[in-house]
Amino acid sequence: MKPTAIIASAIIALGLLALGLCIRSGIDFAASRDRTVDVRGLAEREVPANVVTWPIMFKEVGNSLPTVYANVSATNQRIVDFLKTNGITDQEISIGAPKVQDLTTDRYNNQPLPYNYAITSVVTVSSGKVKEIHALINRQGELFAQGIAITNDYNYQITYDFTDLNSIKPEMIAEATKNAREAAKKFADDSESSLGKIKTARQGQFTIDDRDATTPYIKKVRVVTSLTYYLED
Repeated sequence: MKPTAIIASAIIALGLLALGLCIRSGIDFAASRDRTVDVRGLAEREVPANVVTWPIMFKEVGNSLPTVYANVSATNQRIVDFLKTNGITDQEISIGAPKVQDLTTDRYNNQPLPYNYAITSVVTVSSGKVKEIHALINRQGELFAQGIAITNDYNYQITYDFTDLNSIKPEMIAEATKNAREAAKKFADDSESSLGKIKTARQGQFTIDDRDATTPYIKKVRVVTSLTYYLED
């Protein structure tokens, strides 16, 4: 075989060897990049509600619509006076339009009516004075003593809300991410690997719920982050 042919064959062989090594290295690299761990991190906070809405609903009944309406207006004023006497301002009080029922037009009722008209009125307090309003709610028996029969209705429930989520979001996301990384690090250590960079990250939705049924004015804020980390040898 001629020397030039030998040299050419050697060059080709070396090229094929180098190509094989590169392919193998690439496969090993790709395989290593496919090694990941999925983890979740949780962060929770208990925070006091910063807004309370208190609907005060009552009904007046009678046979004379003007008289019933006059009674509603008088009762509304007594409720407003009670609220303002206890530090609630006009800006925190609203009075809804009265809802009138003409019971004589109920074609499904064949029984004698004790009265012809019923008017429902709602005085609503909306305020950031959560502690003060909560204490006042516990004193609504004073309205009963004035002959004001406050009624409960599913559509008019006392609600407590937390509206300052943006003030705690960054810290909670950082805490959830830290907890996720700790879980990933533990997994990497147990599998005799090293924790690499983040491949993907997803922030879950924030949820705000009552801490429990007896303290609706204390809220539990919760967020879960989902992260995928690379694992390295």
